[in-house]
Amino acid sequence: MSEETAPALQGAPPAAEAFDAKGMRVPDFFIVGHPKSGTTALYEMLRSHPQIFMCAEKEPWYFSPELQFRPPPRKPFALPDSYEHYLSLFAGAAPQQLAGEASTTYLWSHAAAGMIAAAQPDARIVAILREPASFLRSLHMQFVEVYIETEADLRKALALEADRREGKAIARHSYWPQMLQYAEHVRYVEQLRRYEEVFAPEQILVLVYDDFRAENEATVRRVLRFLGVDESAPVDVTDANPTVSPRSSQLHQLVHAVSVGHGPVSSTLKRALQKTVPQPLRRGALQAVRNRVVYREPAAPDAALMLELRRRFKGEVEALSAHLDRDLTKLWGYDELG
Repeated sequence: MSEETAPALQGAPPAAEAFDAKGMRVPDFFIVGHPKSGTTALYEMLRSHPQIFMCAEKEPWYFSPELQFRPPPRKPFALPDSYEHYLSLFAGAAPQQLAGEASTTYLWSHAAAGMIAAAQPDARIVAILREPASFLRSLHMQFVEVYIETEADLRKALALEADRREGKAIARHSYWPQMLQYAEHVRYVEQLRRYEEVFAPEQILVLVYDDFRAENEATVRRVLRFLGVDESAPVDVTDANPTVSPRSSQLHQLVHAVSVGHGPVSSTLKRALQKTVPQPLRRGALQAVRNRVVYREPAAPDAALMLELRRRFKGEVEALSAHLDRDLTKLWGYDELG
């Protein structure tokens, strides 16, 4: 499959609607991942297009049930617990709009491609891939930020993969232990093939993160063209979901404990706050503490570890280059590893 732009929808209006047997709207397209690769920015820019309706809850995760271990502690909405509940998220789509969502679990998931194809055989699929070493570094920091990962050192976290595969070295409050198998996230060709088995080539668009960063607006217009909507509409360029790093693991864990009520001290403090501070203010205050006190710009990457990761995943990059018919080894500097 080529990484070049897939042709636009043929023989159908841009907003061809899809409904299930009960008349509920089924999404027309899916941004399937990866996280930390521009998916949030793409979601935000697409939702401003008049011919597109994006699910208000960016990541409903419905089609990746095997990855839903338990609900995250601060997910701002209830995960869909039924197909009808899931489809209700798209009830606001106008008749002449395409409906879409952006769940970054769908590339990792072994079930998502088949489930999406069963629900919407004509779906359009958008994936964004990033150079493996920088992707894993950013993903690890994201996992630390949202309390999936408790090991703040990436090298140590990678070394724990074998133990964690056996259910060891996983924090009690980690709600996504499957995600801690970092190497599994960069099986790019395997992930793409799951979609290629159930969708035609013209239904799949694979983007490269570097292109999105370098030519943000042009990439969005390429997606609009792929979806078959007006690509000349104004595009509000957005840089969303920046990567951050905790200043202190202890402070990071303390704020998390207060927010979810772990431990006797945090439970007591949380009960006191509940009695004296309205919920929106509590949430805002905790978020302000996180943004101003807990987090900072990430430090420079460990050059030695980045080199190790690039050597480790060189074979995957070579395979992806052949699969997409594009020299990503040169783009990502893997041709200089020796």
